[in-house]
Amino acid sequence: MSDSTPAAPVVLDVWCDLECPDCHRALGDVRALRARYGDRVEIRLRHFPLEKHKYAYAAAQAAEEAAAQGQDWPYVEALLARTEDLGKGGEPVLLDVARELGLDAEEFDTALVDGRHLLIVDADQAEGKAIGVTGTPTYVVGDERLDGGKSQEGLRERIEEIVDRLLAAQG
Repeated sequence: MSDSTPAAPVVLDVWCDLECPDCHRALGDVRALRARYGDRVEIRLRHFPLEKHKYAYAAAQAAEEAAAQGQDWPYVEALLARTEDLGKGGEPVLLDVARELGLDAEEFDTALVDGRHLLIVDADQAEGKAIGVTGTPTYVVGDERLDGGKSQEGLRERIEEIVDRLLAAQG
């Protein structure tokens, strides 16, 4: 029997506003990183709803309900593909996306009313502020924070450099 345990995955936190057009554009990078690294990198969605986006806070709660129903990333990706619709259509879009994915839309509606996911969203936002997140998307990998809200040019390559270095350090 071997004493070696598999190395823990590198964690990449993606601070995101689900109504943010920049986060929508960043989705391609997130997919590419997931494809390149598989289970060697744990990509975690962290909520950072911006005040300028009227439905971002509700969208973050809806994403948590999707996670509770086992469809976190499929829901996030489907919702990010519709940031413009969300901005125009509001909370009904959150329920439409849930229905399209075969999720329990009534439970989504109830979750938005009863606020069962508020603490998760608030905790993410508070942690983001504490580490200096000011816009979205912002990536945190290792001890480095990369702001994609200003420019996403070369960002994926920079994330890959950091991840490769962290994976190499694991041996």
